[in-house]
Amino acid sequence: MKRFGIILGSILGIVLLIFFLITSTVDSTPYFQGDYYKKTEARLDSLKSAIITSYDSIQAGFAKISITPGLNNPEDSYAEGKFKDAPLAGYGARNGKHAKGVHDSIFIKAAALKVNGQIAVIVGADLLIMPPNIIDEVTQLLAKKGIERNQVFYSASHSHSSIGGWGPGFIGEQFAGKENKNIPKWLVLQISKAVTSAIADLRPARIGSGSFDASKYTRNRLIGESGTKNSDFSFISIEQRSGRKAVIGSFAAHATTLGSDNMEFSADYPGYWERKMEKSSVDIAIFCGGSVGSQSPSGEGKGFDKPKLIGESLADSLKVHLPEAVLKDKITFSALSLKMALPEYHIRITTKRSLTTWMSEKLMPIPQNVYLQTLRIGNLIWITTPCDFSGEYALQIKNSLAAKGFSANITSFNGSYVGYIIPGRYFYLDEYEPKIMGWFGPNMGEYTVQLIRQLTQIITGPPIN
Repeated sequence: MKRFGIILGSILGIVLLIFFLITSTVDSTPYFQGDYYKKTEARLDSLKSAIITSYDSIQAGFAKISITPGLNNPEDSYAEGKFKDAPLAGYGARNGKHAKGVHDSIFIKAAALKVNGQIAVIVGADLLIMPPNIIDEVTQLLAKKGIERNQVFYSASHSHSSIGGWGPGFIGEQFAGKENKNIPKWLVLQISKAVTSAIADLRPARIGSGSFDASKYTRNRLIGESGTKNSDFSFISIEQRSGRKAVIGSFAAHATTLGSDNMEFSADYPGYWERKMEKSSVDIAIFCGGSVGSQSPSGEGKGFDKPKLIGESLADSLKVHLPEAVLKDKITFSALSLKMALPEYHIRITTKRSLTTWMSEKLMPIPQNVYLQTLRIGNLIWITTPCDFSGEYALQIKNSLAAKGFSANITSFNGSYVGYIIPGRYFYLDEYEPKIMGWFGPNMGEYTVQLIRQLTQIITGPPIN
């Protein structure tokens, strides 16, 4: 018995030793003391002298490319978008199961804008995120056509019922199903085609923007009524002189009206919004997921009734407010892209202990090309982030820019993904967003917001009416 106790003690000791070798305590060093901050600040300084701001006439072009997969084929053909099967992305509870069919089609859509030689393309995709491995390949493909990464402003609807099969690593497979090499190849082609087609469609145009309150359809899911939320639906209205119209809409609520029991492809409530707008008001409706961090959809209904209610209600409201947007054929236009250096990467296993960087990267490789981007369209500042960005942070940024005479919108999923960016005061909560998806320490939020504030200071000049 004594010998058994010695053996058991030795085993426990080894287990504890391994535990402490592969884990570390959460690092709470202030971001401004980190080398990553200094490196990013140096890059930021170089942008100040490089920015080009123009006031001139605008051209615009649009594109809509299907990413609805063809299923139940004898073999995969990524060039045709046909597959034997394909998993749904969004919920780990699905255990990587394959979709049983298509409820509604999913798309990549793009709007290209050109002012005085500068081109920027806003891309919205009916995907869970814009997968970094895919966007890196798209970047290489577009570079061959003379289109640079800093010209493309990505976002995703964040539908949890879209196509998976693209996530590398153990954790990627938990959310997107087992990786199928043919699905990323196909998505690379479709995304690239959307960007190049929108640029090829450039025509003289007019553009305007606006927003309206849609608080009825979103809520703070992290701390409920005691927390604040970003409840604006923001939009950009574009009309080519030929009469062809597009609208870009953005809203801060997770596209999670459909639960893990849904096994059909769907764009969720953003798809219902897009379809109703395209049937009644515009030729192309592009949805960009807003500051969805800590915000979930609010509405009644079961099954597909709930996304239909939210999406079509948002479309009805937009149709009322769309005529209020003053369309201009000349605007102030500029763009900035900042590559971020990151703090040490740690997947957390308790509220206060994390796996080492080495172990974390074994479970999921972290993207290398992480950007914050800002685009000025008249008095609208369009900001893209590489994460689920906090609605609370977005509200702070919007309010500070409003005080200077600018409107603003913050989108998520811009082609990189670094988890959730939420206020540091929530970091030690035993909740999904901070604990499971808070990979870069309690100061990642303040670091990111500080960079956004500096970017917006550079890109905003005096308002031009």
